[in-house]
Amino acid sequence: MAKHSRLEVLNEIVRTGLVPVFYQSDFETAREIVKACARGGVKVVEFTNRGDQAYLVFTQLVKYFAKEQPELIIGAGSVMDPATAALYISSGANFIVGSLFNADVAKTCNRHKIPYSPGCMTPTEISQAEEAGVEIVKIFPGDAAGGPGFVKSILGPTPWTRCMVTGGVQANPESIREWFKAGVTAIGMGTQLVKKEWVDANEFDRIADLARDILGWIHPEKPRPLYTGIEHTGLYSQTDEIGHATAAWYAERFGFTPQEGNSSILVRAPEYGFLEVMKNNPQPYCHLAIYTSDFDAALKDLDERGIEYAAPIIKPDFKAAYLKDPDPCGNLVHLIWRKS
Repeated sequence: MAKHSRLEVLNEIVRTGLVPVFYQSDFETAREIVKACARGGVKVVEFTNRGDQAYLVFTQLVKYFAKEQPELIIGAGSVMDPATAALYISSGANFIVGSLFNADVAKTCNRHKIPYSPGCMTPTEISQAEEAGVEIVKIFPGDAAGGPGFVKSILGPTPWTRCMVTGGVQANPESIREWFKAGVTAIGMGTQLVKKEWVDANEFDRIADLARDILGWIHPEKPRPLYTGIEHTGLYSQTDEIGHATAAWYAERFGFTPQEGNSSILVRAPEYGFLEVMKNNPQPYCHLAIYTSDFDAALKDLDERGIEYAAPIIKPDFKAAYLKDPDPCGNLVHLIWRKS
């Protein structure tokens, strides 16, 4: 049974304008993908019915997030028939998406007051879906249907139509803004957002960062904050032995994973955040790394406020600069930017 009403789901899709779309046969990996999307500011996620017994993974996701993050709205995609729709609805789906329109699926969803977004590619299909109670039609595949020009042409004679486009949306501001300028209500984004190489490398924070960027492109009037959070804390040790012992202490007690480098050991948490344990670097303080969404803009901001910083380290995928003055506790602070 759905935990969110039809109005809640539809309003949230309209509010954010982004629905991540993915399939993953492993529950733990699927869970991390959904968490990453949520960290990026997304509240509506579509899990597609594309593998054997996919509904079992879906059911686990629904149970987990109903307890841990009940504000998240999880629905099922690639649903073609009413029996499959009923299976996912009984498993807790808050909405149903399909690559085609099926009137019986619409009836099943309407009985349960579940939003249904079927794939449509012609004005007739869109009209038939709307007559069956569909509020947001899925333009699929968006590029083959005619791109942003198709959406604009559809909305001319039927300005009440709400479209969510999937397929043909690129993860860059030009593509996304072109679709929204044409009049789409939302975009569904799959492998452009949930990239296989990031998932394989457990780099889920990159999904979160890109989702946050996409929301910023959709809602330019709500720019991403310049200083977005504390990326990590750096701890200093008197000797290499103490450094290794400190890393092991966090690993043993909390299940963190040490990753040794030349001058420090990164101790990564299972889900997000990490510590940097400096080896053989006796200092009476720590350092804090503040993440910035725009490194150059952050330096300009510091300059304008008369806050001094050391010479920046500039690399293609990494930028950093230490503030010259520590905080009142004596801790050093540096700005960090990493490529998504």
